[in-house]
Amino acid sequence: MNSDNDLQIAGDILEVQHLLQPRREHPVTVAEFVGLARAIAADRAQWEHLVEYDATSRWYHRLRTGPGYEVWLLSWVPGQGSGLHDHGRSSGVLTVLEGTLTERTERGTRALSAGAQRVFAPGYVHEVVNDALEPAVSLHVYYPGLTEMPMHTTQNCTAARPVTA
Repeated sequence: MNSDNDLQIAGDILEVQHLLQPRREHPVTVAEFVGLARAIAADRAQWEHLVEYDATSRWYHRLRTGPGYEVWLLSWVPGQGSGLHDHGRSSGVLTVLEGTLTERTERGTRALSAGAQRVFAPGYVHEVVNDALEPAVSLHVYYPGLTEMPMHTTQNCTAARPVTA
């Protein structure tokens, strides 16, 4: 006798190994890069002891590399910023680990507190600044690895243009 549900699964489908995707050693999709950033953020022992604060310039440390990507740890004392820039041909995931950062784009300004994530495509123009009174720490995943960071001029952040030499 046919029913509305002719297919029934007996047991746990996840126990059938040949139906599972093998776990990848390195991320390759946007979702996997977001997951990598979240996993690193959650494991404070992996990054907390590396953080330094430098009043004269933004501090950064390459935390990890893999095939086609790299992970950077940055610290921001109050008042430090990136300047208006894009990431060339790289996409990325920005995750705030501690404190609050402000992101400015042509669409407006957004406060990013600890736990906030931003995913961006190649050519995305923004400025990140620590406008708060406390230091901040952020994690940046770039894929492919960051090879350029063109700076842009600002005219109220609405008509950003690349700076040319």
